[in-house]
Amino acid sequence: MSRWEPGARRRLEKAAFELFAEQGFAATTVPEITARAGLSTRTFHRYFADKREVVFGGEDVPAEAAQMLADAAPDDEPLDLIMTSLRTFAETRFEGRRDELRMRREIVSSDPGLRERDLQKRETVGKVVHDALIARGVSATQAALLAETSVTLLYVSVQEWLARDDETPLADIIADALNTLRSTLA
Repeated sequence: MSRWEPGARRRLEKAAFELFAEQGFAATTVPEITARAGLSTRTFHRYFADKREVVFGGEDVPAEAAQMLADAAPDDEPLDLIMTSLRTFAETRFEGRRDELRMRREIVSSDPGLRERDLQKRETVGKVVHDALIARGVSATQAALLAETSVTLLYVSVQEWLARDDETPLADIIADALNTLRSTLA
């Protein structure tokens, strides 16, 4: 394969995930990833700072969430806005990627450093949602509750979705999780 062939990033991701699955995250090196992808280490570093970035690509999620909340109509109710945003993320970021995300979950679960990074990412998304809600005029307490709830709804729903073998869309699982939460609190 030519090293300048289009799709270098995807080839690197595919090679990395294969190696992580075969020999574990900690045991895999960047040169092994690039060799499997047929690319140079220099090319790897054009796309990723290190091998953790292969697992946690999509660092634009917090920025996307902030933009989505900022662009919403000013009179949208905060919970409706959160649910619309979660549905959009489910449809655009998760659907069609279940096998890949199952593999990612296994890799993250296998390494303490990756689990910590995953928690940091969740915290970052929660802070972005909190700050965007505050900017919309939502009270600090309501913004904190909605931000934490939205991140938890997504996390719990994704875990259920990944564990299932049916074709239920993630967005429907998120809606069901919210209904379960509402009935639990009632």
